[in-house]
Amino acid sequence: MILKDFPGCRGRVGVASAIMKYDIFINTVAVLARVPREQAEVLAATTLQTLAERITEAEAHDLASELPKALQVPLRANRGPAEQFGIQEFVHRVAQRAGVDTAQALDAVRAVLTTVHEAVSHGEFQDIMAQLPQEFRDLVLPVTVH
Repeated sequence: MILKDFPGCRGRVGVASAIMKYDIFINTVAVLARVPREQAEVLAATTLQTLAERITEAEAHDLASELPKALQVPLRANRGPAEQFGIQEFVHRVAQRAGVDTAQALDAVRAVLTTVHEAVSHGEFQDIMAQLPQEFRDLVLPVTVH
């Protein structure tokens, strides 16, 4: 997936000085997850909320700083220590919160993680992935190289 293929985006935007716009992020999730935009907003928020539960608070804040303001809220809300759970529990939590089945939640998690990969710096994405089992990295679709 290369974001320059989407209207309003001129290529890779995952550098600290150029935060991906909210509309581009949500539209990308909608396309990748094959859902309407409104549902992509819910799925993005619930996936980021669940990711925030799985990674350290410091890493959630670092990630939030590279995303549009509207996507920072689920990463910064109600923090406790990082929980240890795998992809199956992650997808279950997203499905339950978003009111979708597990297949659609899995597609959403893949879409959001792939879009995050496109949206943030390489170093930030690697920091996130370092806190997650390999099964999370296996979900991310190929993206352009920084």
